[in-house]
Amino acid sequence: SPPQASPHLNPLHILDEDYCGQAKCMLEKVGSWNFEIFLFDRLTNGNSLVFLTFHLLNQYGLIELFQLDMVKLRRFLVLVQEDYHNQNPYHNAVHAADVTQAMHCYLREPKLAQSLTSFDILLGLLAAATHDLDHPGVNQPFLIKTNHYLAALYRNTSVLENHHWRSAVGLLRETELFSHLPVEDSIERQLGSLILATDISRQNEYLSRFRTHLDENDLCLGHASHRHFVLQMALKCADICNPCRPWELSKQWSEKVTEEFFHQGDIEKKHKLEISPLCDSEANTIASVQIGFMTYVVEPLFAEWARFSDTRLSQTMLGHLGLNKASWSALEPEASGSSEEGESEPGRATEEPSSRALSQGSQES
Repeated sequence: SPPQASPHLNPLHILDEDYCGQAKCMLEKVGSWNFEIFLFDRLTNGNSLVFLTFHLLNQYGLIELFQLDMVKLRRFLVLVQEDYHNQNPYHNAVHAADVTQAMHCYLREPKLAQSLTSFDILLGLLAAATHDLDHPGVNQPFLIKTNHYLAALYRNTSVLENHHWRSAVGLLRETELFSHLPVEDSIERQLGSLILATDISRQNEYLSRFRTHLDENDLCLGHASHRHFVLQMALKCADICNPCRPWELSKQWSEKVTEEFFHQGDIEKKHKLEISPLCDSEANTIASVQIGFMTYVVEPLFAEWARFSDTRLSQTMLGHLGLNKASWSALEPEASGSSEEGESEPGRATEEPSSRALSQGSQES
C-alpha cells in the first residue's frame, strides 16, 4: 500500500501509479524555466493546475504554516481548475498552471527570496492560479460591444480582471479555506489588487511606476507596499512570459492565443460586428500578431524586470525573447514591414505601443 505521505504528492488519488511517478519526477524540476507544462498536464490527466499549485504550497511550507485544512484546500484547487474553460485554446487551466510555475521561478529570484514573507508567497501563488478564473475566451471590448452582463456589472472597467477576482473570492468563501485566519479580509483585498494589475490597459501606468522606482533606486522591500508592488510586477511578467520561454513552448502558446483571437473574430463576423484588432484571420497571421506583441508589450516590461532583477534567469528570458522574435520574423519576413502590421514600423515604437498590441494583451492577461 502507498505510504501515508502520498496525499501530499497525489492529492486527488486520480492518477495511476506510473503516470503519477513521472509527474512527481517532473515536479523535482518545477523551478526550471524550461518546465514542460504541456507534458505535465498530460501526465496529470489534465490536472496540472491542482497538482502544481498544491505541490508549491506544500514545498514553501504554507499548508503547515497557515494550518490549511487539506480537504478544504483540495476542494478549493479542484473548483478553481474546474472554473477555467477547457474549450478555450489559451485561457484555460494550463495557462493558469504555466503562470503559477513562472511566478514560482520569480519568487525564487534572490531579491524576492530574501525579502518576501510567507504571506506574500501565499498571495503570489494564489493570484497566479486564479488570475484568469472563468475567462470567457473573448476580450473586454467584445463584452462591452455585445452588452454582456459582466460589462454592465463592472461598468466597463477591468471587466475580466474584476470577474476573475470576484470568482476567486467566491471560491475562497465557499470552501472557507481561510475562515480560521484573522487576515482573511486582507487576503481577499490583496488578491484583488494583484489580479487587477494584470489588466493590460493599465500597462503603461504600472510600467512607468516601475521605471521611476528603478531610476530613483527607491524600492525598499522592507516596506509591505513596495513588496506588494513588486508582486504585481512579477504577476504581470508571469502572465505574459510565453514569448520568453524556449521556442518549442513559446510557439505552442502563440498558436493557442492566436486561435482564440481568430475564434473571436469569427464570432464577430458571424454577428456582423466590427472585427477586433488581431482577431481577423484574413488580415493577421500568428507571426504578425506575435511580433507586434513582443515589441510593444513584452520587451519593455521584461527590460525593466531585468533592471530590477539582474540575474541569469532575466538574461535567459531576454535571450529567448530575442530568438523567438527572430524566428517569427524568419517565418514571415513581411510581418515586420507590412501595412497591416503598422505597429512594427520602427518610427512608431514610442508613439503607438497600443491599440493592436494592447488588445492582444487584454486577452492574454
